Amino acid sequence: MKALLSSWQVWALGSAVFAALTAIFAKIGIAEVNSDFATFVRTVVILLALAFMLTLMGNWQAPGTVSARSWIFLILSGLATGASWLCYFRALQIGKAAQVAPVDKLSVVLVAVFAVLFLGEQLSPTHWLAVSMIGAGALLLALPI
Repeated sequence: MKALLSSWQVWALGSAVFAALTAIFAKIGIAEVNSDFATFVRTVVILLALAFMLTLMGNWQAPGTVSARSWIFLILSGLATGASWLCYFRALQIGKAAQVAPVDKLSVVLVAVFAVLFLGEQLSPTHWLAVSMIGAGALLLALPI
């Protein structure tokens, strides 16, 4: 069990399952709510849940132990997350969940490209093929039904 919980694949699959549930729950929840307010509610719930988990697991960290570089990039990540959520909820309110979510997952393609350009990571030809297929699938799902 410990080996299973230390596998990135298990956690990534969990992320995908919860992201899918997020789209379904959000599509139902925003039916009669402003999408920006819905994003705010979602954010408050996340903050409370994370504070509970940090407390439960004893993982709070003194802010002074975090480097300035880490603070800058964590703040930038938070701003990007907020912008992503605002865009996602607006798109979800306007469009169909089965089309919005796959287009949102074009982030997978962008992460691969950005990781190569900015982090120096390398992908094999097989991985590039998979990234291309993800992109093509997302674009096909975005076509009008």
